[in-house]
Amino acid sequence: MNDVILRLKRVGGQVEGLIRMIEREEECSQVITQFQAAKAALDNTFSLVLHRNLKECMNNDDSKSAEKILKLISKQ
Repeated sequence: MNDVILRLKRVGGQVEGLIRMIEREEECSQVITQFQAAKAALDNTFSLVLHRNLKECMNNDDSKSAEKILKLISKQ
């Protein structure tokens, strides 16, 4: 999970940069581009965590946990 933590720290840095951009009233297109980059990084990290957890549930034949994960996903 260290790679996930590093990814989340990078996303945090992107968000901090985004806050600074908004505070400095930087150009709208640059702010939107930064938003998209941060969102994509967070989405990719979410997919990675989801994939690992589902894979682990399947390998351990843990249908209850897999079912919980699927219910969480379907709420989005």
